[in-house]
Amino acid sequence: MSHFPRHDSMAMDGMDHSSPSSSSSGGHNMESMAVFVNSMTTSLYSTNWTPSTTGQYAGTCIFLIALGVLFRGILAFKAWQEQRWLEAEFNRRYVVVNGKPSLAENVSRDSMSKNLVLSENGVEENVVVVQKRGATVRPWRLSVDPLRALLDTVIAGVSYLLMLGVMSMNVGYFLSVLAGTFLGSLLVGRYTETVGH
Repeated sequence: MSHFPRHDSMAMDGMDHSSPSSSSSGGHNMESMAVFVNSMTTSLYSTNWTPSTTGQYAGTCIFLIALGVLFRGILAFKAWQEQRWLEAEFNRRYVVVNGKPSLAENVSRDSMSKNLVLSENGVEENVVVVQKRGATVRPWRLSVDPLRALLDTVIAGVSYLLMLGVMSMNVGYFLSVLAGTFLGSLLVGRYTETVGH
């Protein structure tokens, strides 16, 4: 049964346009067009989560706002963790093994290094400038990578939940997701500047 009235011109062509797989003469299926709705009884995530009162609808919108803030908070936490892990990488102590060249010897023999003299206020100092060779990949660490993978999984899960809220095509849910993104970015956005997303 079609939810839209049939026009005489469509009925005369002998085709049944009421099935979801058929299209109208304009080439678009009217039933599958996505439009925003302004209903307070739109389900979120399951049919069990269908607000029936104004208070339940407001609670659902508040949940989506909180989820948006949580999402931005998790992004900020991940950026902070990445910074901590990078600092720990740089602060690692390297042990010189007997018979192996030291870090200073390796740097001085490097073909990308240049010996220069740096002078300031009459004081000269010999320095070695080493050029970086492309991107470096940090080693896999048991103390870092499982937590990174868990954080990425949580970020993906929360972002998909927010996406499903938007895909419900409910205006209130959509605006709630935007409000949560705004509030979260307002609170912790400055911490996520180092992370591309």
